[in-house]
Amino acid sequence: MVATFTVPLSKVMKELGLTTVYLPMSADEILLSSRDVNRPGLELSGFYDYFDKNRILIFGNAETAFLASFSREKRRKVLEGLFSRKPPAVIVARNITPAPEMVEAAQKCQVALLKTADTTSSLVASLVAYMNTELAPRITRHGVLVEVYGEGILLVGDSGVGKSETAIELIKRGHRLIADDAVEIRRVSAKTLVGSAPENIRHFIELRGIGIINARRIFGMGAVKISERIDMCINLEIWDNTKMYDRMGLDNEYTEILGNKVPVMTIPVKPGRNLAIIIEVAAMNNRQKKMGYNAAQELMASLGMDVSAIAETETKKELDI
Repeated sequence: MVATFTVPLSKVMKELGLTTVYLPMSADEILLSSRDVNRPGLELSGFYDYFDKNRILIFGNAETAFLASFSREKRRKVLEGLFSRKPPAVIVARNITPAPEMVEAAQKCQVALLKTADTTSSLVASLVAYMNTELAPRITRHGVLVEVYGEGILLVGDSGVGKSETAIELIKRGHRLIADDAVEIRRVSAKTLVGSAPENIRHFIELRGIGIINARRIFGMGAVKISERIDMCINLEIWDNTKMYDRMGLDNEYTEILGNKVPVMTIPVKPGRNLAIIIEVAAMNNRQKKMGYNAAQELMASLGMDVSAIAETETKKELDI
């Protein structure tokens, strides 16, 4: 069963700077569950066959002008018919003063009525983008999420392998921590995953032998970040002498998180290896690959090999996270 998430109207009002015209109850009690919005056009003409009562209604210049063309009695009847279907909220854009009939319909049908100075298009874009993030499918996984040279790197591996220690070294080298131990991952689009820390453990890191530290307090605000896109996953594992590790970079591994593909790199850990520097290089190399450059292919070409004849393989890797 797909989990359904909600966001309180009060949070949306604060984020978008919406002002109250009428609220039937506390905005904290009004829960929104749809990422889509509706600009009622056909509905104002009486067509409700595909009306979704979970969507916020947006009124702009066009809708307001259309209502103004009606007689007062017809306007009241149309708005009561629309508001009686109980949309979660109605927002009037461009600082337009709602018609008295609209306020009456909101009060009679107990529907939240709000307004904003934003243009209609700007309001719709901001609202949809915000709701896409807040209502996105999500999971929480064990790992560490850091930002390295603008790349979101999810470090995974068995407990005690050195994820948190590596994160501390990266912070000292000027990079930023997003989450330690538990990473909340949201699928905000078909190609984008965004990771963040649960609010109650945000900025905290557990270091064995030292205990819990607050990265923001020790290293400053520049060492932390609230959320970051996940660009790649690095799997840290204890060095296994019997295992063959990729030495060329021609084989591409990926894992699936919430149905999205994420590139995976396995880095063996043993004493003497500087993991922070290795992860920095991995982040820069991943960015180069996204921009179309592959160092392994350039080396093959310089050695006189036919790069086009060497097929890149893509393998799915299941990670225990």
